[in-house]
Amino acid sequence: MMRMIRRTLAISGVMIALAAGLVAGAVWLTLPAQDHTARAGLLRKEALIQFDAHGIPWIKAGSDEDAAFTLGYVHARDRAFQMDLMRRAASGRLSELAGTATLPLDRLMRTLGLRHRAEADLQTLPPATKALLVAYANGVNARFQEKGRFSSPEFLLSSAPEPWSPVDSLLWGKSMMLYLSGNYRTELARAELAATIPRDRIMELWPAGSTEKPVDAALLSPRFAEAARHLLAMLPQEGARFTLPSTASNEWAVDGAHSATGAPLLAGDPHLSFGLPGLWYLARIETPDHVLVGATAPGTPFLIIGHNGRIAWTFTTSVADTQDLFIETELDPGHYASPDGKLAYETRQEIIHVRGATDVTLTVRETRHGPVISDLAGRSGPVMALSATGLMRGDTASAGLAMLNKAQSVQEASLAAPLISSPVQNLLIADHDTIGVFTTGRLPLRKEGDGSWPVPGADGSHDWTGTISGDALPHSLAPSSGRLVNANERLRTSDPVGNQAFLGRDGLGEWRANRIRQMLDGAGKASLDDFVTMQTDRRSLFAQTLLPRLRLIRAEGDTETALSLLAGWDGTMSESSPAPLIFNAWMDRFRSAVLAKANVPVPDAAVPPLEFSAWLLSDAGAHWCDGSDCTQQLTRTLEETVHQLKALYGPRAAEWQWGQAHQVTFRHPLLSRIPVLKLVGQASASVSGDDSTVGRAGTSHAIGADHTLADGDFEDLHGASYRGVYDLADLTRSRFIAAPGQSGNVFSPHARDFIPLWRDGQTLPLGQEPSHIEAILHLIPANAP
Repeated sequence: MMRMIRRTLAISGVMIALAAGLVAGAVWLTLPAQDHTARAGLLRKEALIQFDAHGIPWIKAGSDEDAAFTLGYVHARDRAFQMDLMRRAASGRLSELAGTATLPLDRLMRTLGLRHRAEADLQTLPPATKALLVAYANGVNARFQEKGRFSSPEFLLSSAPEPWSPVDSLLWGKSMMLYLSGNYRTELARAELAATIPRDRIMELWPAGSTEKPVDAALLSPRFAEAARHLLAMLPQEGARFTLPSTASNEWAVDGAHSATGAPLLAGDPHLSFGLPGLWYLARIETPDHVLVGATAPGTPFLIIGHNGRIAWTFTTSVADTQDLFIETELDPGHYASPDGKLAYETRQEIIHVRGATDVTLTVRETRHGPVISDLAGRSGPVMALSATGLMRGDTASAGLAMLNKAQSVQEASLAAPLISSPVQNLLIADHDTIGVFTTGRLPLRKEGDGSWPVPGADGSHDWTGTISGDALPHSLAPSSGRLVNANERLRTSDPVGNQAFLGRDGLGEWRANRIRQMLDGAGKASLDDFVTMQTDRRSLFAQTLLPRLRLIRAEGDTETALSLLAGWDGTMSESSPAPLIFNAWMDRFRSAVLAKANVPVPDAAVPPLEFSAWLLSDAGAHWCDGSDCTQQLTRTLEETVHQLKALYGPRAAEWQWGQAHQVTFRHPLLSRIPVLKLVGQASASVSGDDSTVGRAGTSHAIGADHTLADGDFEDLHGASYRGVYDLADLTRSRFIAAPGQSGNVFSPHARDFIPLWRDGQTLPLGQEPSHIEAILHLIPANAP
């Protein structure tokens, strides 16, 4: 018997070894070859790609179209699965891979009709832009045809990627539009709260927001509040429901009179959620006519952020309100009311294929205002239609990016701003002589209201009368101060604006922007190294603002010890210090307790966390603390915070470290969810900073419904996805970094190798030639000898 068992185990061991070998061999086949020559039928001239020590491609191509082809090829080489996942998500096709878990997102995307809209937009683009999109798709498909299911390890679990199309590339912009604008969720949140919380307090949750009351008494009814709550629950969840998008960014520039080089300097770092891989792919692309260097986005043929040898540019989110919810009056199942009488819904059928389950058939309805998103929660409640500038016809963002890539001056680049029709961003540009900032996109013009609440749709009283863009939006060219700064606060403009541009009521505070201005004031004539250092600055003006009030609290025992650690603290969010942990945990616990007592759902209403906390501790917000000055609430929540931190991190407060709790984790969207593959499916590192620092490292600010802290509550969820610093005296001296790495293949050495550099504030040059060549790829036209 024992001999049989040993024999069986031996055979099993051999089989396991063979299986492991086959898996390892299959995975190895997905890794790119070090040196490779490929024939490409639709390439016009030979293209050379040199990959440096970090896997960054240095591309030399014979024309713009060949450069787009080559970029598509290397994107598919290193980010095939990411690209496929993006187009599936935007098209509402994730459930074909993931099953029922992704149905809420698929239903939303089919309802919004992003793919239908992208297909229509493609027909309106200029021929030159279309040519770049087609060439890019041809490059992607050349790689897909070459590798098939071995394009990336994830395809070994499903099937080979489908051919890429120009429409797929347009979906990237549509996805970013949704990601960077979510005001309709905030409108729903206010509607939900209206049934249980006094009206005068609802807008105080957004202290910088509107004082306008709901325009329709029906919005205050329990029926509408329940409908809003149900719809919010049905929407795909990314963090707290009531929050503004978990995105932010920094950008600043100085002119030559304020720089050590005598020419402008520009810095930018877009803040987004983290993933493995990241959103950006660094590249240097050279043609006989120009060079493009910086951050590309897998799925698109354009340089999104960077320089072209003559100008440099970057973006921050404007936090503009470009979405409104309209409450339609349904007359019968097929019709709704309008100022012109009875109108029929526009309808279409969508079939969602679901892995391991029955197909789902979705009937999408649209009104004159837009898609009926309330149908996601059923048809028993009020009909809510979404108007959004990003869903309007004639999206020309791709044409705008193509123009920006070729612009030779700030003035010329400014003409691209209105063409980048969505999302609304602050586009900061510098050339050798000048700096300027311009608002991209389109803003709605409303007959009435400020977009804070859902509005009635039947009588037309709140309809949009059109949109404004270009010079009608905030902008500033060559300011007399010699500098421009934006960190998502409302754009300060020195130029007169002919039309009254209204960006919305839900803004962000100026703590990061003011810290940037403070550092510029102290820099004198700033250098490139100064800008690099500034991007990872960890001192919080938000903390400095609140600390004088917090130091008035009296405490005893362990609580007094913890409070003493804040006494001499200057607000620097260092990962090795206990003070940031005490401060952030205390403020989150304090805010959570105040909101819970006011019957505001926790953790959902933790927004905007910095602005609301600062407002609570001002005279204007004291009535939320039962009319007192919040001393009792601060004292009690500090005691609770210290007790919970001791349970999590040990009894000695002086030995706590922010980095124990505050870590960034880059997660693969699929492999990190499979226990046996989690080791390769994610990567983590402790980090300094927090939501309020220039070197941003934002948390969810969400404490559980039982008001207790938990390990993981302070995970760094969003921050600098890319950093670029540009010297307009010599753009070859510019510096770059992204995270976590170039490759989307988790088995590649370049999937995570940027993390230590990014974490420590280091950057890389992308000058004229790579200092080290790791691999060489030749793409040769099929008809070449």
